[in-house]
Amino acid sequence: MTEPTSLAPAAQTTPAPGVTAIEALPPEVREVLERFIVCEYTSLTRTGRPITWPITPFVGAHGTLDLTTGLGYPDKAERARRDPRVALLYSDPTGSGLHRPPVVLVQGRAAVRDADLQANTDRFIRDLPTKTTGFAGTPWWVVRRWNWYFARIYIEVTPERVVWWPEGDLSHPPLAWTRPDGADFPTSDPAPSGPPVPGRAPAAAAPPDPRPFLDRAEQLGEPVVSAVVDGLPVTLRCRSAVRTPGGFELRLPAGAGPVTGPVCLTFHRHGPAMEWQENVVLVGTASESDGDGEGRLLRVEVERALNDWSLAGGGIRRSRAFLGRARTLRKKMREEAARRGQPVPVVRRPKPL
Repeated sequence: MTEPTSLAPAAQTTPAPGVTAIEALPPEVREVLERFIVCEYTSLTRTGRPITWPITPFVGAHGTLDLTTGLGYPDKAERARRDPRVALLYSDPTGSGLHRPPVVLVQGRAAVRDADLQANTDRFIRDLPTKTTGFAGTPWWVVRRWNWYFARIYIEVTPERVVWWPEGDLSHPPLAWTRPDGADFPTSDPAPSGPPVPGRAPAAAAPPDPRPFLDRAEQLGEPVVSAVVDGLPVTLRCRSAVRTPGGFELRLPAGAGPVTGPVCLTFHRHGPAMEWQENVVLVGTASESDGDGEGRLLRVEVERALNDWSLAGGGIRRSRAFLGRARTLRKKMREEAARRGQPVPVVRRPKPL
């Protein structure tokens, strides 16, 4: 077997014809894809830089792994529509109920679904309670006013390659599954007309000084690092991270090949039901550092921090952080719906399928 330079798996399997990626994977890997509350989702900017955010994943009905982003902050989807190469890393088992699950990397092709915003909103109302309880107990008359949050764009990812580290042991080489050559990938819905709405992200311009964000990042545990290797985005859970004057020195998992150039560092943690979350996302440039016999080392010089939408602290503080974006996002939601020639979605009680 010829092993790729991006990841060197210990073994590799190819599925039988007609079997989806998820059906072809071992049960312990399927459990991760079905039960993890958060994965780290990587998409590429116009310049090819990876950007990674924690996001709640769902298993689709047709062998896809499905993600969402708010209609009022569609950048995650627009990047995937422009360049469908994406990566999903399932590396944080918090809230999954799984003991020592594998760390799973999915490299795939994304298709953006925003041709029916009302159907997406209805689906998200059904999907979300299967993973989180963040809105449990909230009166329905309150929830129905939050269409600025529940109005969604779906991103359906067809796996191209799945790599996993059994029992989450990053010190041993991973295993891998690959999609048959020549298989077709679904395409995105047509792009909306008109120029993009400016300032679509939940927060404004990136912070000018990243140092406070580096300080916060140190409190959130080991990060994931994303890069483009052999033409595909690769997202890896680091085995350790040590602060340096300009960034971090990272120890990569076994099987990782050389990683250099533009990278994204994502630090995050969340509650067992996503009742709170903290995120720090940093972009910079990576270079190889001298190894020490314990694995490949990577030195990252941080250039800037991306503004995040953390919901941390007590209940009142989290509510203020959540609702503080409502006015801005409601306006952007209306503008994005108009770009797609559709009415603004409404939040409706879920109906049996």
